[in-house]
Amino acid sequence: MPAYRPRVLDSELAEMLRYPGAVLLEGPRACGKSATGRHHSRSVVQLDVEPSAQQLAELDPDRLLRGEKPRFIDEWQLAPKLWNHVRASVDQERDATYILAGSAVPADDETRHSGAGRIVRYRMRPMSLSETGASSGSVRLNDFFRDLAHVDGESTLTVPDLAEAAARGGWPGLQELPLHLALGRIRSYLDDTARIDIRRLEDEPRRNPDGILRVLRALGRGTATEIAVSALARDASTGAERMTDASVQTYLSALTRVFVVEDQPSWGPHLRSRDRVRMAPRRHFVDPSLAIAAVGADADRLLTDLAYFGQVFESMVVRDLRVYSAPLGATVRHYRDSAGRELDAVVERPDGSWLAVEVTLAAAREDDAAATLNRVVDNLDPTHTAPPAAKILITGGRYAYTRTDGIHVVPLACLGA
Repeated sequence: MPAYRPRVLDSELAEMLRYPGAVLLEGPRACGKSATGRHHSRSVVQLDVEPSAQQLAELDPDRLLRGEKPRFIDEWQLAPKLWNHVRASVDQERDATYILAGSAVPADDETRHSGAGRIVRYRMRPMSLSETGASSGSVRLNDFFRDLAHVDGESTLTVPDLAEAAARGGWPGLQELPLHLALGRIRSYLDDTARIDIRRLEDEPRRNPDGILRVLRALGRGTATEIAVSALARDASTGAERMTDASVQTYLSALTRVFVVEDQPSWGPHLRSRDRVRMAPRRHFVDPSLAIAAVGADADRLLTDLAYFGQVFESMVVRDLRVYSAPLGATVRHYRDSAGRELDAVVERPDGSWLAVEVTLAAAREDDAAATLNRVVDNLDPTHTAPPAAKILITGGRYAYTRTDGIHVVPLACLGA
């Protein structure tokens, strides 16, 4: 087995497994769930490569739960009956600890208990730059919630390096491959999503793989934007074959269930003005490499189309923010109002504290991005919405520092958990 690549969630997961209960690792194929599950377990069942295990899950599910604990059950959704048996085992056995991993959400089953109080869900995503080793992690996201006075650091990644990192993505198995081979694997990943993964959803009707691929291309072009379903339908239509809004919405639901797309919801604060908050989500793939592959691009094309590279870079920032904010229980949203004020990301903890984040690939746009941050914060109603714990500008630049107006400028390749 290749050496294990440490993940941001490792310490929290290890702490959870010290006590009876079960952990569910959810996320896209090939993001590292199996490696993490094996790393933290003492016995393993792999339902995707052991047909006899799937048969046993139908005949005698409890037998699959026998083994040293923590016991890891990979691709558990192939045998949904196991869910209730794991839950019952946790109730009845003092030392019962399990890790379940799945790369698809099974259909809702009214007989399957929610798992509340027994099974804790963790969302795994492809690796952030700090997990691949491309970011120094010298500026920690958590520290911004602690009245951080200033930041300091230096990125070793150039803009071409960032283009390669985006094109390769955070897939653990692709980090050592030549870039052109990694790109081929990612394109194949999308093809398998359309032709195999969605068809495995037991409640999904037979979908046209070519139609799914056209929707994926439309999503790739609109990554990190608030593109509407109707616009996706127009973009995914070809000749006499018109894509309906309803079909696109169904495809998006299926792609969400296999963890290929992950929309960024809107944040809704109280405002001083009469402007309205726009509620449309921003569209993202779970990893920016999928957007690049969907449109047939590569790292070189990103460098010749900086507008599109800016979209991809923002999507890479959102991926990393999601990874780094997960141990905080935080959500990553975006903000736009009817007056055109916007924030690329809002990182909000359960206690309501939050970070205002703007993203710019080009250092030349720093002042404009800083002005955007200040305009949004100045328009908040302080009697209902507390000011942000920090205002952060994430860039593709070289140096981390704090401006005289208090805004922290942080290269993405300096950011960590």
